[in-house]
Amino acid sequence: MDDQSTKPSIMESKPLHPLHQIAETPTHKLLLKQWLKEEELILGRTILKETQIDSVRKEITMLYIFFFLFHSTALVLLFSASSRDPLSSRLACHRSWIPSLCSTLFSLGIIWAVRYKTDVEVHLEKLLEREKEDGKLLAKCVEELKKKGIEFDLLKEVDALRRAKSLRVEAKAVRKWSARDFVSLFFFAVSCLVLAITRVILCD
Repeated sequence: MDDQSTKPSIMESKPLHPLHQIAETPTHKLLLKQWLKEEELILGRTILKETQIDSVRKEITMLYIFFFLFHSTALVLLFSASSRDPLSSRLACHRSWIPSLCSTLFSLGIIWAVRYKTDVEVHLEKLLEREKEDGKLLAKCVEELKKKGIEFDLLKEVDALRRAKSLRVEAKAVRKWSARDFVSLFFFAVSCLVLAITRVILCD
């Protein structure tokens, strides 16, 4: 009889699994559902940001292609035109400012577009990094909730999560020069070289 009476008491004193504790506690259960739903939303926003970044990078690549394709085609056409009609070279030299102006305007437009798209890319990368950090914080809280069960202090842990989000500071070194600055300088140098070649083709 003693053995039979002790067995139920042992079974009754055995603590429930944390997930069972959460299922029986409305507040913890609701919080877990909200956090799991928020994890799905963060994952969706992360995938969207990655897709947008890939799209912007493709647009930047197309701008690079347009830049070199336009200038190379223009130089070939000018060279072929000047070689076919050498007698009009003096007139073409006087009017060399027309293709030079077109080349300059096109180059400035491409440089501005590249810098704008690069700014968009940097902004999206910061948003993506923030979403990933939020996902890591939330996943950590969900793991702690599943591990501790009813011992999970709602006020303390939720407040810690909010404080971690609000106090998160991007500690990045200040850079005097960035990759986009070097790209702009490269395009500017190529534009100047194209102007010089145009002058040589039309006047020499």
